Amino acid sequence: MMVKHNHKECTSSLVPVRDALDVISGKWKLQIIISISSGNNRFREIERSIPKISSKVLAKELKDLEEHQLIKRTVYDDSPVLVEYTALPYSDTLNPVIKALYDWGIQHRKKILNK
Repeated sequence: MMVKHNHKECTSSLVPVRDALDVISGKWKLQIIISISSGNNRFREIERSIPKISSKVLAKELKDLEEHQLIKRTVYDDSPVLVEYTALPYSDTLNPVIKALYDWGIQHRKKILNK
């Protein structure tokens, strides 16, 4: 049972949730993290592994994830230039969140489809 809190307590308890959602919300971020963690390290590999993501959106989301220290972008001075993305250890802290969302998604799909 949920305990009722005053407005200030409620607002302060939502701040960490809002902070987390600011980092991982949207259609693509978790999919990108999962793709990179699964071994897709180059831009085109990541793009091909996520249906319907545009190059422009992928580039923006990769930059956001890098700024939040979840992934690392490494540029190799080859010819042509090679860019690889790797998941940083900090991204592993999202594994329980991803697992919980996965489990909830399966449960929710069953509930909705079995009306």
